[in-house]
Amino acid sequence: MGTMAGLGESALSFSLLLSSLVLIVALGAAAFFLDHIRRVGYRDSFFEDPSSLSKVPCPSIFDPAEKYISLIIPAYNEEDRLPSALDETLNYLQHRSAAEKSFSYEVLIVDDGSRDHTSRVAFDYVKKYKIDNVRVLLLGKNHGKGEAIRKGMLHSRGELLLMLDADGATKLTDLEKLESQIQTFVKSARKADSSTDCSPRLSDFEIAVFGSRAHLEKQALATRKWYRNFLMKGFHLVVLLAAGPGIRDTQCGFKMFTRSAARKLFTNMRLKRWCFDVELVYLCKQFGIPMVEVAVNWTEMPGSKVKLTSIVHMLFELVLIRVGYGLGIWKVYS
Repeated sequence: MGTMAGLGESALSFSLLLSSLVLIVALGAAAFFLDHIRRVGYRDSFFEDPSSLSKVPCPSIFDPAEKYISLIIPAYNEEDRLPSALDETLNYLQHRSAAEKSFSYEVLIVDDGSRDHTSRVAFDYVKKYKIDNVRVLLLGKNHGKGEAIRKGMLHSRGELLLMLDADGATKLTDLEKLESQIQTFVKSARKADSSTDCSPRLSDFEIAVFGSRAHLEKQALATRKWYRNFLMKGFHLVVLLAAGPGIRDTQCGFKMFTRSAARKLFTNMRLKRWCFDVELVYLCKQFGIPMVEVAVNWTEMPGSKVKLTSIVHMLFELVLIRVGYGLGIWKVYS
């Protein structure tokens, strides 16, 4: 009787152990799958073509480049400011593509769950300029600027990828300053690596160029309220502690990446809202991706969405960067 009871307990223990192992493996596989989806995006995502009412499959950042440059514009409740920014953007891009045969472009507007008519405004431009040149990605609900840009980057087709704000605060022609830095870097890298007969494509090099308003700091300090200057200085100090030195203005919304650099950065980026820019600096350092800071023309536009509660959220996200990466909780995949 005792022997039978012992066998029964052993069988029960073995069954529980086996069930636990199966559960652990299943949870691990699910976590891996969800992290993979988070990093590379859904392959069954699509863009809507309002002209033909057809669905165009989303490309992946892992696909070869099909355009010279992609412009990613995150938009949340931007029905009023978006038209003027898009008019300036598309006017420049059309003139340049007419002058340079090798210049091709796409503008990717990411509607981050807007509650107004942002998507309707954006789709009007798709109709006017065709879906090969202008595309709208609908996120459904509001995730945050960082996530909107990340999704846009993951589904872009350019050799160069430029993120810019929907308010048109930075003069678009300044993209040539960022582009020039990348071209100079690539030219030097190609000249240094003369061991191969096959010249790598522009998109194969890794570099990030950050538009900067640091040269306007003295003017800003003179015109801002004292408490805003105090908060700004405190924020810069915390940024320095979180990501280290290197970039004076991490928060300017005008940044350009080569496709290879964007692939590494945006498949690893985790912050969804305010401080994803700081995380990008941190990731560039982790991957050894060169960073260049370039002064750009910038105008403060009305309608800022930054509130006092946003400052608190920013500080929380900066702490997350130090804790997440510092303790190895957030893994980096190359």
